[in-house]
Amino acid sequence: MYRLAPLLLLAPFFASCAMAQAAPAAAVSELAPTGTLRAAINFGNPMLASRDASTGEARGVSVDLARELARRLGTPVELVPYNAAGKVVEAVKSGTWDVAFVAIDPLRGNEISYSAPYVVLEGAYLVRENSPIRSNAEVDRPGVRVGVGAGSAYDLFLTRELKQAKLVRATTSAAVTELVLAQGLEVAAGVKQQLQADAKRFPGMRLLEGRFMAIDQAMGTPKGREAGAGYLGAFIEEMKASGFVAAALARHRIEGAAVAPPAGGLRKGGP
Repeated sequence: MYRLAPLLLLAPFFASCAMAQAAPAAAVSELAPTGTLRAAINFGNPMLASRDASTGEARGVSVDLARELARRLGTPVELVPYNAAGKVVEAVKSGTWDVAFVAIDPLRGNEISYSAPYVVLEGAYLVRENSPIRSNAEVDRPGVRVGVGAGSAYDLFLTRELKQAKLVRATTSAAVTELVLAQGLEVAAGVKQQLQADAKRFPGMRLLEGRFMAIDQAMGTPKGREAGAGYLGAFIEEMKASGFVAAALARHRIEGAAVAPPAGGLRKGGP
């Protein structure tokens, strides 16, 4: 591992050099119309963003991408904090952010133009140790209540997919397992790594094997900013190809997140 460290540290440098051309003026004006790139950061997903315990400084792969994008645009960056992805999506109507880091979902695609994914996470289920539910396929049954973070990617997905189980929504994804325990719900749904951490915090819980969905995390900008959306799509492809995203995941010690594969172009809403 020691020999790989220098390469990981240099990867962001290589990435920064790759797209050396100045960003088109139209892209700059659409992505930073106020003169500052306002980047919505969801601190409710610790796989992508968190705060340093001692300094409170924002850190994570989405934070790194926001700062790198601002550098390329030649603008300052303002990190606009949120504690849930659903709240990020709701705020698109108020015009409080210019770019955001959210999971791709068809419903969200009505108001947001997405890049292709930069990271892929897994959605998983958490149950009590003595639960009769042994597999993902057994969750969608009458009488089963599933706790989810309101407005999260898996809330939107399960709203479409579950036919018999009932969804019960927590205010944030981080509060799902506590809601399940407090209300005696049968299942918690969320990002696999977060639920793994919850299983350690709350004895007597176990993770079901496998995943019920892949969560494609992408950058987005409000619909109607075509030049900005096009530049954003090219930016994300470069960040993946150059090793910038992989280096950020390694630097922040994020395990279980995979760098998304290359994509042919901008994706606007479909999974």
